[in-house]
Amino acid sequence: MSPLAHVEFERRLIQQNLERGVTCDQDHPVWILINAANIPDRTRSLMGETEDCTPWLLHYGRLLERAGADFLIVTCNTCHAFYDRVQPQLQIPWMHSIDQTVQSILQTSSARRIGILATDGTLKTELYSRSLRQVGLTPIAPPLGSIPQAQVMQAIYHPDWGIKNTGVQVSEQAQANLQQTLAWLQQQGAEVVIAGCTELSVAFSRMNNLCLPWLDPLEVMATLTLDLVSGQRSLQSVWAA
Repeated sequence: MSPLAHVEFERRLIQQNLERGVTCDQDHPVWILINAANIPDRTRSLMGETEDCTPWLLHYGRLLERAGADFLIVTCNTCHAFYDRVQPQLQIPWMHSIDQTVQSILQTSSARRIGILATDGTLKTELYSRSLRQVGLTPIAPPLGSIPQAQVMQAIYHPDWGIKNTGVQVSEQAQANLQQTLAWLQQQGAEVVIAGCTELSVAFSRMNNLCLPWLDPLEVMATLTLDLVSGQRSLQSVWAA
């Protein structure tokens, strides 16, 4: 939804494909990008502080349908709170980042207690918590209104040093906030943490000495995208799951 979100996803898509052995432009998949920066803030929408994002998402989803897309990747985590309102009205599948990320944990990790750092909107709608519980994993997240959660929101949204303001130049204050919330999650018994917001994917990939291993939903979705376009996985099998 934000320019930074799709740029970070595309970086991962290109890098993963290079690691798979592509040697020229023509070996990369064709993708159609909409930089839907005018969609209202998803967290504020879920909190009732601005208009509903559903019509906007449906508009852009249908636009991509008409352009010939076979499936959709929506890089914003919080946006998946609108998934059940939008997907039934589309003719092509929106690949569910939250569910795919949780499946990746099951396939690649023995961790059972999973930390979640995300926006207030994502936590309020229990996007990750619900998906984790459905497969027998234990979610651990800062409570809404708590100091650790306030630190996460400041790291993302602060008008001077938040990641939405500084982009890839992640400020020392934002890094300090996130280190403290990671330490809090570790104290609660988390074994791995999900970067449940694109801005956190940006930050963690540029931070050293994290006290917990972390999982990047952008990496998960880049892998899925390349598996689908290369035929390693079928759209029908992923969609049916």
